[in-house]
Amino acid sequence: MTETTSDLVPTPSDCSLPRIRSDFRTFTEAMDYAARSEKGMNFHDMRGTLEKVYSYTQMREDALGHARRLIGLGVEKGDRIALIAETAPEFTAMFAACVYAGAWPVPLPLPTTFGGKDSYIDQLGVQLSSSDPKMLLYPAEIAEMAKAAADKQGCAGYTWDEFAAHDAPDVDLPEASPQDICYLQYSSGSTRFPTGVAVTHEALLHNLYGHATSMDMRDGDRGVSWLPFYHDMGLVGCFLSMVGNQMSADYLRTEHFARRPLAWLDLISRNKGSTISYSPTFGYDICARRISSQSHVADRFDLSRWRLAGNGADMIRPDVMQQFVNAFADAGFKASAFTPSYGLAEATLAVTVMPMGEGIRVELVEEERLSGTKRDLSRPARYRAIVNCGKPMPDLDVEIRGENGEVKGDHQIGKVWCRGPSVMHSYFRDPQATEDCLVDGWLDTGDMGYMADGYLFIVGRAKDMIIINGKNHWPQDIEWAVEQLPGFNHGDIAAFALETDNGEEAPAVLVHCRVSDPDERLKLRDQIADKVRSVTGMNCVVELVPPRTLPRTSSGKLSRAKAKKMYISGEIEPLQVAA
Repeated sequence: MTETTSDLVPTPSDCSLPRIRSDFRTFTEAMDYAARSEKGMNFHDMRGTLEKVYSYTQMREDALGHARRLIGLGVEKGDRIALIAETAPEFTAMFAACVYAGAWPVPLPLPTTFGGKDSYIDQLGVQLSSSDPKMLLYPAEIAEMAKAAADKQGCAGYTWDEFAAHDAPDVDLPEASPQDICYLQYSSGSTRFPTGVAVTHEALLHNLYGHATSMDMRDGDRGVSWLPFYHDMGLVGCFLSMVGNQMSADYLRTEHFARRPLAWLDLISRNKGSTISYSPTFGYDICARRISSQSHVADRFDLSRWRLAGNGADMIRPDVMQQFVNAFADAGFKASAFTPSYGLAEATLAVTVMPMGEGIRVELVEEERLSGTKRDLSRPARYRAIVNCGKPMPDLDVEIRGENGEVKGDHQIGKVWCRGPSVMHSYFRDPQATEDCLVDGWLDTGDMGYMADGYLFIVGRAKDMIIINGKNHWPQDIEWAVEQLPGFNHGDIAAFALETDNGEEAPAVLVHCRVSDPDERLKLRDQIADKVRSVTGMNCVVELVPPRTLPRTSSGKLSRAKAKKMYISGEIEPLQVAA
């Protein structure tokens, strides 16, 4: 008898199995323990209707069968298995199967609505080349594109169903140790220079324990998420943490959230447990914008049980958080539920988390202090609100260091370094990049910030990263895309994030221009804008500048940070284009 949607009962928020806060030697032990509970994952459609109930017991059973299929197909311990990270039971079971088989799962993104088929195949291709997997597994809907990428790389490619049709021989599964690599994370989304973060079982479990402790996970808690499983916040915070801490979770697909963002809040409203749910700033922003002042939010939503509303993955904007509070206070949402955090894939996920109930706290900092420039005393001081990102998680040390490695005092801006069991093992097959950021057990995050009374404040982002609507864009990717147009050379383009008049950010591109005719410059500028839009999905600021204008470091490398500073200050003056 086929079970209909109306017959489905979601997995419970509570059960009789005592909660263990990720205190396991390996993630295989964590999965074995979670499977003893009645909890699990619940997958919903675009309107929030429950489509599939998938208990941890069932996930483990499916995963063990898939693990034997992997071994039957010749997969050995340490081999990589690339997985298209669809928000679906098939992905979770295959991720677990790889771990049971001793292989390293490599979550990779689904196609986006921009960039096109060839762009997606190219993106998969470079990530497959970097991770060198034994096979790529994917949903049937994208079989043509995924198979093309797998064939290009020379690895096997199967849909979920094709893989499941293989025999599962009765073989012994390898035993994992805490120091073994558990998975590879490509959360940066780099398409030209991908770096896979190798995370051990020990690092993962330490970070999951930190989640549970810092957020005081308790009986009755339940996760709700629309975040993609290929991003570290979606994978670690909203999938692996649910398993490691035995918590039921409700999921919307990311593309469904994009079309109907309020379905996220509908799902939270129907949730019978105390809700834990995370989002970048833009997720809260889009929900607040969808609610008009005439909307009767109290009639539609009940957000009173949302006790932890996590903020992360991009720079947190306090004005947006206030707008969300204004929009949904009548539905029971409490501003104290906001829980800012700071983290990165190289530290598994979280480094600092705001203590429960403290909400959004900000400090006003002079912009000149942030940029490192001297203030023009003839002009009034300008301040930026910097959000408090909380305190270090258990057993994690955080320091702020200057350019010469000296440790800075409170309220002194410098580079953020961290140390502890959550720090990554390495960048996969990239010893130079590993050596550059791991020094004597300390991780150089590349981010800029300061400490104050044990709290961390982030003022800038890593390695020139451009983050738009919670999505990371490497400037190298944008520059490389423009370089593919006729007439451009490497070093002719500098990409960075620029704050627009409404306080939001957009990608900006400075391009050396050798064309003198203003009409031709206009055509060129539009062509560049179209190319950048195909990579980022965003409109961008394009400025044509004279040749040899973009600054370089002493070693001859392009200095994006200096280019941005010179552009903002007016030292780089764009060329005129036709009106």
